Amino acid sequence: MVDPPGSTGVSDRMVVACIGMGVIGCGWAAHFLGSGYTVRVWDPADGIRERLDRVLGLAWPAMDALGMAEGADPGRVVFCGSPSEAAKGAALVQESAPERLDLKAGLLAELDHACGPDVVIASSTSGYLVSDMTRSCDTAPERVLVGHPFNPVYLLPLVEVVAGPGTSVEAMDRAEAIYAATGKTVLRLDTEVDGFVSDRLQEAMWREALHMVANGEATVGQLDLAVTAGPGLRWSLMGPMLTFHLAGGDGGMAHMLDHFGPSLESPWSRLAAPEMTQELRDAVVEGCELEAAGRSVADLVRERDRGLVAVIKALRSVGVGTPG
Repeated sequence: MVDPPGSTGVSDRMVVACIGMGVIGCGWAAHFLGSGYTVRVWDPADGIRERLDRVLGLAWPAMDALGMAEGADPGRVVFCGSPSEAAKGAALVQESAPERLDLKAGLLAELDHACGPDVVIASSTSGYLVSDMTRSCDTAPERVLVGHPFNPVYLLPLVEVVAGPGTSVEAMDRAEAIYAATGKTVLRLDTEVDGFVSDRLQEAMWREALHMVANGEATVGQLDLAVTAGPGLRWSLMGPMLTFHLAGGDGGMAHMLDHFGPSLESPWSRLAAPEMTQELRDAVVEGCELEAAGRSVADLVRERDRGLVAVIKALRSVGVGTPG
């Protein structure tokens, strides 16, 4: 992990504020502490010191095993008496309050007034739109955006950085640089989308799983095994698009869609399938070719298989996943 570029203004201050210290807020604090930052925290509830200590006690060994930044110190925490106090001197303010729109909107408005215009204010919300959360922000709402992480925040690299209609490109660039400098993988969305990307995919699977339990078609254990011993292993290496690109053999995604596309209308899914228009087909095929970046199907198969062997061996070494 390296310091953010000088243009972010973080390298001289190395301060982040974490507002709201539940599971996600404490996870963010652990992540930033492991990146060598000073973290200023605030939460109105009692016992946040003990809560953060418990999270750090669990997180620190795992983060240490992956490697932390020079100067990483779990003691670089400052407990503050208000959101405004916590935000002092911070280059990034990470809001992780409970998922209540009125609560988040009020907090973001308070932070908008308290922070200088160059400070990025990011919400960890898992679904609210920036345009809805910033209705009361009237100082510099263009620097407010979504920075949606995945639990455990201190280990999973993905963060969805989502702009609202008024979010500036400069704020998005600055947020992306800060997150990337701490080792995060940034999925940047410059246009608002309900539920973002990863949660939309997770929710689709979650709904199907609940349908199968409700109808007595599969047990909870069967559903989990169906993912962890099957597609879940592939998804750690390639997402659903490249996975199905390979399922088309030498013809790739084009063959996959032309041959299996009609099965999208099969009645076994509870989710309505989109119409397989020529435009949708061509967009998916072109996207797979772009992601493949010149690698043939055979190249991708070899890459996938090397990765699967490494993942399966790693899981077996810690007694998790498929048996040897």
